[in-house]
Amino acid sequence: MAEVKQVLVPDIGDFKNIPIVELLVKPGDEIKKEDALLSLESDKATIEIPSPFAGIVKEINVREGDRVSEGTTILEIEINQTDSLVRVSSPSKQVSSHDAIEVNINSDQAIIAGSETNSAALMQSSETISIMAHASPSVRRFARELGVNLNLVSGCGKKNRILKDDVKAYVKAEISKSPSNSNLGLNLLPWPKIDFSTFGPIESKSLLRVQRISGEYLHRNWVMIPHVTQFDEADITEIEAGRKKFNKLKQKSRVKLTILAYLMEAVVAALKEFPDFNSSLEGERDNINLIIKKYYHIGFAVDTPHGLMVPVIRDADQKNIVIIAEEMGYLAERARLGKLKFDEMQGGSFTISSLGGIGGTAFTPIINAPEVAILGASRANIKPVYCDDQFVPRLMLPLSLSYDHRVIDGASAARFTKYIIKELANMSQVLI
Repeated sequence: MAEVKQVLVPDIGDFKNIPIVELLVKPGDEIKKEDALLSLESDKATIEIPSPFAGIVKEINVREGDRVSEGTTILEIEINQTDSLVRVSSPSKQVSSHDAIEVNINSDQAIIAGSETNSAALMQSSETISIMAHASPSVRRFARELGVNLNLVSGCGKKNRILKDDVKAYVKAEISKSPSNSNLGLNLLPWPKIDFSTFGPIESKSLLRVQRISGEYLHRNWVMIPHVTQFDEADITEIEAGRKKFNKLKQKSRVKLTILAYLMEAVVAALKEFPDFNSSLEGERDNINLIIKKYYHIGFAVDTPHGLMVPVIRDADQKNIVIIAEEMGYLAERARLGKLKFDEMQGGSFTISSLGGIGGTAFTPIINAPEVAILGASRANIKPVYCDDQFVPRLMLPLSLSYDHRVIDGASAARFTKYIIKELANMSQVLI
């Protein structure tokens, strides 16, 4: 049953009759435990009073400018707990109101972009700058999350104090100035508008629907995920010989073994050994968890006339190479015909992108969020490999592993690719 509780000013040491400089909530707000309720400011420090529990603000008993001391009733919150009167256990960290703090305005989550006003500010975006803004810690934190330089924000509070609403107003104003919302989050200059016909003949071609849709996701993934790519090579000489032998013996079969099927089998084994690669990040900021998946649904990129499609082999760990190859052929054909069902492209935990049928020596595949890694394979080539005191010709498969550096470090990525290489080497004698 819902219950209304009073929140009192906690023990704040020797401070008494401290003025309230900012109310951080209003009636009707839903708040979480430890959310800041208001800011107090003495001549030495700014103190934020956090909420001792979650609930809905019913009534505020003080106003900005009021002076409070320990025990003063701040507000009333409706909760579902049993205590009728609660004191906040402790105020949040005291921060000198005159201390300079550092704000990196080149934040990944910055949303200011594309105007002459912030072009000057962006000249400093590659550096961390110190500010002396008159704002509470919560407002400073809020500005940092948005990538806003508080030096550029005008405060509407008492003594020109910057409030959250001032930061929001600044953001809205900057967005409205931007000629294109495509720059949001990048802190880039506006996209150049050029009449290319003045330089010579041109042709305008519309993007395919799949390109338009996937382009937005690729853009988001590239901007928001810190990509790193690990390169290596796998010796597939024996695998290729066995693959050709199988396909020759099974000429009348509709199933044709591909290197990609072997690679998927090796990837599943590596994912079992390194489960962080079969995971996703969940949550935001201070409440982020790594979700380890106990299933192995492997997506593979297919080049189609309609654009790039990624069907998914479900439960790949429960299937042998022949079944995987058969499902790959079936799904790839459906993709080329534009007949893939929605659920045939959902639920992937890891993705493989192969350009082996086209060419190239290496590339940097973009991670298919919310996955944390993607493996690219390029065209295999015969190379001289030094073995037993001599050079011998070996068929080497280039591998390119892009991974989310928030989850995976370089050493783990190197071990992961080495494990795949070892698994491929061991598959030369696999009974099919």
